[in-house]
Amino acid sequence: MTASPEAKYTEETVLRVERHTPKLMTFVVSRPESYRFAAGQFSRLGFRDGEGYIWRAYSVVSAEYDEELVYFAVLIENGPMSARLAQLQAGDRILLDKTATGFLLPERFADGRDLVMLSTGSGIAPFLSVVRQPQIWQRFDSLTLVHSVSYRDELVFNRDIAALAQHPLIEDDFHKLTFIPVLTRDQAEGALCGKRLPERLKDGSLARAAGRPFTAEDTRFMICGNPAMVKDTFQALLDMGFAMHRNRIPGQILMENGF
Repeated sequence: MTASPEAKYTEETVLRVERHTPKLMTFVVSRPESYRFAAGQFSRLGFRDGEGYIWRAYSVVSAEYDEELVYFAVLIENGPMSARLAQLQAGDRILLDKTATGFLLPERFADGRDLVMLSTGSGIAPFLSVVRQPQIWQRFDSLTLVHSVSYRDELVFNRDIAALAQHPLIEDDFHKLTFIPVLTRDQAEGALCGKRLPERLKDGSLARAAGRPFTAEDTRFMICGNPAMVKDTFQALLDMGFAMHRNRIPGQILMENGF
């Protein structure tokens, strides 16, 4: 017997909404006690739409131990889900699929000393969850988080990342983190400006900013962002001698398109 749609989701309450720019927003949703996810996975969120439903996937920003679920969204012009999110307010109800999914998980790497997380736009979301996990700081000798956007006002998580220095579970290891903001169409102090991530991998400027060489022996890459960035960055890494990580064939790259 097929389970009804209602058996596959819970209806949750929107607790807070923060609009960073006209296109960028963060929203917080109540978390059922039974909801489980691994840092790097995504949720399916939805709304009733007439006699049916509308669903989209959003990576979880929260840590695994948080009591609330935080999501980061880039609103897409004429997107049905974006139209709903644009009107979202605290107190509204939203549907949460009971099962989180996704394979952008750092524990899939069996070895490596340096973890490099490459993101564009909303692709930073899973990595914000990853760096909130205390075990990741013990697993790797260094963490490099790269967030590439077009304009400076899209770097909305700089303060959150800096605040990890005071996180009681992380503060002793915070020195292991290097955060590199990248701007492709703007200028700002402290950011790499003017080139996309694939070009910065090829010319070595990203490794120099990270303060260490990228090697197949030590470096493990996780990529999340828009499909063009993921494709081009993956190809750049292949050209540099790195390989896709597969369950039976260990490599240095995991990737996923941002949602």
